[in-house]
Parts: sequence; structure tokens; C-alpha cells
Amino acid sequence: MYMPTHFEESRPEVLQQLVAAHPLATWVVQGGASLQVNHIPFLLDAARGPHGTLVGHVARANPVWQSLGPSVAVFQGAQAYISPSWYPSKRAHGKVVPTWNYAVVHAHGTPRAIESPDALLEIVTRLTQAHEAGSAVPWEVSDAPADFIDQMLKAIVGIEIPIERLVGKWKVTQNRSLPDRLGTAAGLRQQGDAQSLAMADLVSPDRS
Repeated sequence: MYMPTHFEESRPEVLQQLVAAHPLATWVVQGGASLQVNHIPFLLDAARGPHGTLVGHVARANPVWQSLGPSVAVFQGAQAYISPSWYPSKRAHGKVVPTWNYAVVHAHGTPRAIESPDALLEIVTRLTQAHEAGSAVPWEVSDAPADFIDQMLKAIVGIEIPIERLVGKWKVTQNRSLPDRLGTAAGLRQQGDAQSLAMADLVSPDRS
């Protein structure tokens, strides 16, 4: 990934926070002679390994698990179009152009397939608990009949990716002057949608 130094984000806790908040990854695997691309929700187990371990599953009918090579899971955070009309410098000299802001994390690692029924049950239980946590009445794996769950487990294969390298890019107007950053944050907030508001928080100069 092209990485100007002013856009690089290397704080592990910040990178892991984005992964946890945006778990649906674009997962690119070198399998055989071609690249395989899938969209998989991963759970980050931050305590396993120096950079954590990604845990998820795929359909057994998906051939990706049969030829696993080096891979990268791309986690997309906030993103938004940036209008040059928001920059005070547009009114000063007009030498401005549009751009697109985004925050993204690339998790590199070599995956392994998991077929043990007990391990698969643990994976789906942990994923369910994580994503049901905000529900008023959380669904649990045990809510379904045991024989039905056993049947479903036979149709999936677990995936674990020990993370070898985490790369973060926060393209959030750091290369503009303070007035332009303030103008960008204000313009994004006027847009009012969730992505724009999230990006406004990242653009704001006082963000931690």
C-alpha cells in the first residue's frame, strides 16, 4: 500500500480498534496461481500472538480454504469524499482539488483451516457473542436445536490468521493547513451522514 509518512498510523491499539469496529474484511488470499477475494467477518483475538489473531469461517463449498497461501485482510473504516469548497485556501488562491479520505487497516498473515467440530463450535459461539452483545435479547448458539447446529458446522470451515504485520493508513487531511482541516471537519459535519460524521472526528485537529 502506498504510504506517505504523514498518513501512516502505527499505534497497535488504534489499528485493533478499527478492526474490532469494522469486522467485515475484504480477504485476499494467494491460492495456487490466482488471487482469491472473499468478504469475511473476522473476530480479532488481540491476546494471541504479537499482533493478534483473526478468527472466522467460510463455507465448506468455498474452495478458498483448500489452497491457503499468504493473505491480507483489509478492514475499511470511515471514508468520505472531500470537497475543495470546504478549504479556506480555495478562497485565498484557488489551488485546490478534491480528494477522498479514508482510514484502513491491512492485516497480513498466512491462514490455516480448522475442521475440528469442537473448534468450529467455539468459533461460531465467540462470533455470535461478539455480534449479539448489543442486542436487547441476544441470540445464542444454544437457542437452536443441537442437531441443527451440528449440521451447520459440517457446512463450514474455520479460518485462523495469526497476524504477522498490521499496516494502518489514516488519510484524514493531515497534509492540509489547520484552517483547511477545520473547514473540512465543518463541511463533513454539515453532510450529516454517519460516514461523514465519523470522518469529521478523524479530521478534527484535536483528535487523540
